[in-house]
Amino acid sequence: MSCVHGYALRMSQHPISLGILDQSPIPDGGTAAQAVAATLELAQLAEKLGYSRYWVAEHHNAPGFAGTVPEILISRIAALTTRIRVGSAGVMLSHYAPLKVAETFRMLETLFPGRIDLGIGRAPGSDQRTAHALEPGGPYDIAEFPGKIRDLLGFLSNDLPEGHPYRPILAQPAGPEMPQMWVLGSSDQSAAYAAMFGLPFAFAHFISGHGGEEACEAYRRHYSPSQAYPAARTALAVFAICAATAEEAARLSASRELWRLRIERGELGPIPSPEEALAYPYSDVERARIARTRARQIVGDPAQVKARIETLAALHEASEVSVVTITHDPAARRRSYELLAAEFGLL
Repeated sequence: MSCVHGYALRMSQHPISLGILDQSPIPDGGTAAQAVAATLELAQLAEKLGYSRYWVAEHHNAPGFAGTVPEILISRIAALTTRIRVGSAGVMLSHYAPLKVAETFRMLETLFPGRIDLGIGRAPGSDQRTAHALEPGGPYDIAEFPGKIRDLLGFLSNDLPEGHPYRPILAQPAGPEMPQMWVLGSSDQSAAYAAMFGLPFAFAHFISGHGGEEACEAYRRHYSPSQAYPAARTALAVFAICAATAEEAARLSASRELWRLRIERGELGPIPSPEEALAYPYSDVERARIARTRARQIVGDPAQVKARIETLAALHEASEVSVVTITHDPAARRRSYELLAAEFGLL
């Protein structure tokens, strides 16, 4: 028996926990306000369908995404739901003071106890010019990122180390509980930070389809247990579109494929319709680029999508999978999550 097959058997005894990662996509012809409304509608549906988490992303100066401030969306989503965990995927910590992030998420945890996740990322979530605008003090040195994680953890727990200049500062509202914290990333460096600080790690497979297995294995091998998280905890974030037939799923996915192609050329914009994408005159080079995009996405009927998610979860030894779905039509996106929930038996 292969190790992957053996892990798949264990997963069948302990079903994968499914969550949603929402970037609040803006379809061509739609508005940012409509995209935010679609996020709120989908979050409420996700709770009814049995998804375990609902994470919202942070992007800046991105005409295709309406999600710029996950903290505000988290508050609204948590107020509209009662059970599902709600969090960020993630707060781009490089832009912000750890104390402010700690206070924000301590307030969220106070308002919605036991339901808040604080996912952090090291990428800018924007182009360099926008990143500089978010950092008025000057360009950010990524070498400072571990220190920001350390300070954030200290403020969240109100237990900065002795001798720290900010130790007397109390992050309010104080309380015995703190949000569940995750490091999200698509590189071995993010995995190393998660291992160093004893935090759960979510690998962004939808961003990078390569190196995830190695990054997750290294994370577990080098994991330094913490009081809050005594054991390593691995999750996976994947892009998937599920439809009644594989053909319909492929038609829907054409929108994101053309959008990704334009992003690689520096052409920012909303999500095109499937009709526009299918009629686009692709060159051979562009078709090759789309093939690379397809290699890191899951598109098919419910059985096909479930099988691929289970395989990737086994390869990465992930007990949780968050699904990113982008379609031009919000109704098709909702239907994709409905079909997936039914196939996994969440309903």
